[in-house]
Amino acid sequence: MQVGQRIVVTIKRIGINGEGVGYYRRKAVFIDGALPDEVVKAKVTRIEPNLIYAELTEIEKRSPMRKKPDCPVFDRCGGCQLQHMKYEGQLQAKEEIVREAFRRYAGAEDVRIKPILGMEQPWGYRNKAQVQLGFEKERLITGLYEPGTHKLVDISGCPIQHSKVNEAVDTIRDILTALRIPVYKERGNTGSVRNVVVRAGLQSGELQVTFVTATDKLPQREALVAAIRRALPEVTTIAQNINPKNTSLIFGERTSILWGKETIEESLGDLPFALSPRAFFQLNPEQTVKLYETVRVAAALTGRETVIDAYCGTGTIGLWLAPYAKEVRGIEAIPEAVDDARRNAERSGRANAAFYAGKAEELLPRWVKQGVSPDVVVVDPPRTGCDARLLRTLVQTKPKRIVYVSCNPSTLAKDCKVLQDGGFRIEWVQPVDMFPQTAHVECCALLRSVKQ
Repeated sequence: MQVGQRIVVTIKRIGINGEGVGYYRRKAVFIDGALPDEVVKAKVTRIEPNLIYAELTEIEKRSPMRKKPDCPVFDRCGGCQLQHMKYEGQLQAKEEIVREAFRRYAGAEDVRIKPILGMEQPWGYRNKAQVQLGFEKERLITGLYEPGTHKLVDISGCPIQHSKVNEAVDTIRDILTALRIPVYKERGNTGSVRNVVVRAGLQSGELQVTFVTATDKLPQREALVAAIRRALPEVTTIAQNINPKNTSLIFGERTSILWGKETIEESLGDLPFALSPRAFFQLNPEQTVKLYETVRVAAALTGRETVIDAYCGTGTIGLWLAPYAKEVRGIEAIPEAVDDARRNAERSGRANAAFYAGKAEELLPRWVKQGVSPDVVVVDPPRTGCDARLLRTLVQTKPKRIVYVSCNPSTLAKDCKVLQDGGFRIEWVQPVDMFPQTAHVECCALLRSVKQ
């Protein structure tokens, strides 16, 4: 086997990053753009001991699920991975991603995977855009970097962004152009504005605009604010975040409000939220309600339980559960998010929910030593999964139920294996399609202590 060699592969499934996965001489082959049940020709681009990466060159047998992508820059942007697949096929592929993760990482062939919860309209769902600024033939564009490059792809009119977000981004781009406000350039470390972040409150109709700048000074600040207010009357907050570091992270540590309110109003069901510019909030509110209702069903609360909401963010899950529990305690490492969670609890009248700044792996053991005995622990960790110390604490404290919300099926399965070995049984896993047209799949898993 050599790089450049041509091979023929039958594609078996979709991989966790959206690539087609098949086998050649007992080695897994990853081919971007290939779909299950297709027979493809591909050129080998990289070889590892147990893996082969290859580039699709020809489709010999075409999948009935293949279709023309709706987006003209689908193959360059990298934001979506599955637009070339009918939505029905996407849902099937995502269920299989979850099933494969539990087979591979938890050694669990018989875990009950419930049918995935999809969307009726799987377009225009994202309530927030974070775009880079750059130039294409002297024209200012807003976009994302093409994967593996530093070439900016114009994503104007992105079909998975909400139309209000797209309109606002285009308008702000035109205002920046008209005012000749200097855009940050890494080469030479010149200019000011690095990113534009627009968030829409889909229930409130409000828009929040944040400029991420490399410098403290935002040139023509007053003129910029005035122009946005004239052109976009739905905007209720205009903010500046300062990030002078050469980093892939969008936000820096300092945020100031240039005009308007400190937060944007949004709601999930009857639960109101006030979101500051850096606050995390789910990008697809319609599917978030389905996910949180799944969490509520898994928690099986009767009004007598103490619930710990680890990795609680702005408190969304904990506040969703609070009316059904005796007490909810949320833990979050980002102090700004904790402030938001506390405000959200007060606004919604959830007096039995309290939020604490810190790490779940440190606070939970401390509370247990102080006599707190959680009945239900909800975890919603980052893609890397739960901290090992938190998993050990869960095994030691043995709550009746663990409700695990995950954006990464691989780390979910690995953590479930640890909990299973520590005395928990995996009851079921419910996939939820939070991000149609992409390879991402969210899950809610219920684990119960076998001693209960």
